[in-house]
Amino acid sequence: MTVVHNPILPGCHPDPTICRVGDEFYLVTSTFEYLPGLPVLRSRDLVNWEPIGHVIDRPGMLDMVGMRSSSGLYAPTLRFHEGTFYLVCTLVDQNDGGRGGNFVVTATDPAGPWSDPIWLDVDGIDPSIFFDDDGRAWMHGTRLAREPQWHDQTEVWLRELDLQEMELIGEEHILWRGAVLGAVWTEGPHLYKVDGAYVLLAAEGGTEFHHAISVARADAVTGPYVGNKANPVLTHRHLGRGADIIGVGHADLVEAADGSWWSVMLAMRPYGGYHYNLGRETFLVPVVWEDGWPVFAPGEGRVPLEVDVPFAIDWAPGATQGDSTGIVPPDDPRWTALRAVPTEIAVSSGDGWTLPLRAESLAEPLVPAFLGIRQQHVDVDVVVALDADLQDGEEAGLVVRQSERDHVRLSIVGGSHTDRRVSAIHRNGDGEHLLGEMPLACDATDSVVLALRIRGQAYELCAGRTPQELDVVAVADGAALDSVATGGFLGLWLGVHGTSNGAPTSTELHIRSFEYVPR
Repeated sequence: MTVVHNPILPGCHPDPTICRVGDEFYLVTSTFEYLPGLPVLRSRDLVNWEPIGHVIDRPGMLDMVGMRSSSGLYAPTLRFHEGTFYLVCTLVDQNDGGRGGNFVVTATDPAGPWSDPIWLDVDGIDPSIFFDDDGRAWMHGTRLAREPQWHDQTEVWLRELDLQEMELIGEEHILWRGAVLGAVWTEGPHLYKVDGAYVLLAAEGGTEFHHAISVARADAVTGPYVGNKANPVLTHRHLGRGADIIGVGHADLVEAADGSWWSVMLAMRPYGGYHYNLGRETFLVPVVWEDGWPVFAPGEGRVPLEVDVPFAIDWAPGATQGDSTGIVPPDDPRWTALRAVPTEIAVSSGDGWTLPLRAESLAEPLVPAFLGIRQQHVDVDVVVALDADLQDGEEAGLVVRQSERDHVRLSIVGGSHTDRRVSAIHRNGDGEHLLGEMPLACDATDSVVLALRIRGQAYELCAGRTPQELDVVAVADGAALDSVATGGFLGLWLGVHGTSNGAPTSTELHIRSFEYVPR
């Protein structure tokens, strides 16, 4: 038996969906405006996860330009049926630009390539797919109730899916409108068939502090569904905001090869007050069945920080699960860009990247020159060596990103050789203010080292000629950057950016190395 630590996927990995094929598990999470989108991870033990690809990984699959932060790819569902992997998902355009909707993609190898999206004629969000043992396929999802009894009441709908034509057919059925009177945002629905009964799993309460997991059951896939008397069957909202894990919800179930059942779900770990800079992470809990109902974390009734996984392969307590540390090379699957895949905006070069500056800035919902990875640890050092012969009005450097409206930049600012400086700037809403500044005593062509020393909510911004000679430029307050403070659905990303701030440019930023070291 191996004791492993939750979360199994640290950092912003929300809305996990899971399926098993043979001895291997596959898991996908939401990615919103970041591309490549919808990472696919593989495991043989539910603990050690290997990134094997992304579902949305090539130019032209989706048009996301102009979609503001916390838009994009929401709540996928991954399933396997007769040799084919199916993934359904919602593209959300909060600008209401008409590009959103629900789609399905398929692949015979979960590592890809995946098909181009096939759009489904349904509204709402959080689609899921269920393959019955009679060969029929059923789509279900959630939307605002057509005849609500209270504000923000939602309903789970169901229709049959024609797998040949990839279109919905037949009558629509309303399965569920929430377990609790007055509950809002019933979402993330999934159907299963266990011992001849149809089991509907859904979250409700909104994907924040009041999140909860409820379950209903029926004798026929179309219902009627009867809720469990124990609903909600798992939540942490009654523990208060001082709990070590909050916001538990959006779960998916999977049966292991040994017959045991498990659930992955999202939750958050607050620290430094009621803030969760790492975003919504993926957690694991055991499940047993009693009287035809799933019991989550039996004997505890809450998501534990440690889980006994009898079939887990070697894992050392304290080790990082699902990621590597140290130098992050260009082929590391953690690299993401905004609304474009990284190879559309940058070229890999040795241990680093060549990133041409763009006129777009981080304050615009477009495609800026930005490459970043998730912050996955509370305490971490990020050290970047870079150089660029910046012109007047240009800037490039490190960024702690929540959104276009909320981020902190540690930027080299272009100018004459005697006027070069590094500035720490906090963008908050529509305004910016200077956190600190210092001159750069180096030539324009010399490499500069920029660093983040993150300790809890203190984000120390440093600069110098070498990693051993760093001066503190400013200290940013991480509590002003998480989604509690700013809104939205994301954890923080740490990355590199460059912009000419609207002017034509031919300047290139050379990222010599990018190091991520947990402390």
